[in-house]
Amino acid sequence: MALTINPLSDALGAEVVGLDTRSEISKADLEQLNHAFLEHHLLCIRSVPLSAPEFARVTRNFGEPQLQLLRDQRTGEAPEVSILESTYKTPEAKPDDLTMVRLSGWHTDDSYFEVPAKATALQGLAIPSSGGQTRFSNTRRAYDELPDAMREKIDRRQAIHAYDTRRATARARALNDEELNETKEVVHPLVRTHEDSGKRAIYFNPNRTDRVVDMDPAESDGLLDALHEWITKRDYQYHHEWTVGDILLWDNRCLVHSVNVDFPVGEERRHQRILLKGTRPV
Repeated sequence: MALTINPLSDALGAEVVGLDTRSEISKADLEQLNHAFLEHHLLCIRSVPLSAPEFARVTRNFGEPQLQLLRDQRTGEAPEVSILESTYKTPEAKPDDLTMVRLSGWHTDDSYFEVPAKATALQGLAIPSSGGQTRFSNTRRAYDELPDAMREKIDRRQAIHAYDTRRATARARALNDEELNETKEVVHPLVRTHEDSGKRAIYFNPNRTDRVVDMDPAESDGLLDALHEWITKRDYQYHHEWTVGDILLWDNRCLVHSVNVDFPVGEERRHQRILLKGTRPV
């Protein structure tokens, strides 16, 4: 079956049809996929559910996997693969205020590291009957459409990223001593240049960006609040309705994402994830 790539929305994303994830990917198909990834920032590869080693083999076509921070989510078969379980197992586990669920906050993966992951691969293994969509927003397009005054204000600014920040609505998971040692505060530019495309994008993680360097707290919060509102405009978004087996590969350098956490209690929501090594943002 010939490989076809179909846009998913005007904002971002493309669907990949006709790729056999249980077989080796040809050089020609991989070139087509990599070109589409740079153009659309997110690929949805329709697949059957894969074992952890199979998922790792497919994902390595797009970069080098890295071990993820939380040790208890790593799998034994393939340590670079993490299992992410977000099921509400009891009625008490689902809060009335869903903003208190960490996944509901917009974020980009791994920005609390000096060298964050360039991309995330996530496969749906169990999907609830309603809710649970993953929402994405295009921060490259958001940067391109910034008013000149705002662009000038952030172009040379840097911000401090941390594993958790007072600015996030919900608290991050507690870490063990080894994990805490790996998550010291880091400084990243508010606008980063994509090393593969040369395009610029706003690099702001509402769940992790704590403050702007050399700004007083009130001014910093005001700027970050304005950026949060801008980068999550509906025109920049695509919402993915999961099907079991879907593999999403997205670019953390120019996208943020969040989850619609309003799904039924007791219905399993489970994914497997790989992060791909990147370079230090500049």
